[in-house]
Amino acid sequence: MDILLVDGYNVIGAWEELREIRASDFAGARDHLIGKMAEYQAYTGWRVMIIFDAHLVPGIESRKLQSRVEVIYTKEKETADERIEKLVGQLKNVKTRIHVATSDYTEQWTVFSQGALRKSSRELLIETEKIEKRISEDIRKNHDKKTRVTIHLDHEMAKVFEKWRRGF
Repeated sequence: MDILLVDGYNVIGAWEELREIRASDFAGARDHLIGKMAEYQAYTGWRVMIIFDAHLVPGIESRKLQSRVEVIYTKEKETADERIEKLVGQLKNVKTRIHVATSDYTEQWTVFSQGALRKSSRELLIETEKIEKRISEDIRKNHDKKTRVTIHLDHEMAKVFEKWRRGF
């Protein structure tokens, strides 16, 4: 089983599209990231968890499932990095590969030393773009297949149907 842990605000700050959304709609940038990770989760079959720092959303820790993606807001005074490190320790086992998406170089090395695989925000962006492209291609191929299906009729039957179509 593969698990992807995403440092939410780090990825938002690294992706140009999300930075632009964040400038006018902070919650919208979070929701957009969650939507992208939902597509990623659906396509790859991986368990995806996005962790957001508490210093930007103060209060007690909260967890919710949004679009089948686990979203965690850390408790007050706990960073996303600290929570990710705890999760790596809790989730790591022989049957599980844990991937951590962040561009924080120190955090990448910390989780790597714990046995997780590191993935930069840029690498995650490239993967999501490829997945979106594959999904579009799959949809187009399936649509093309459906529109090419024809029923073969003999000449007489085709004339009858053509009359019906024209209203005669």
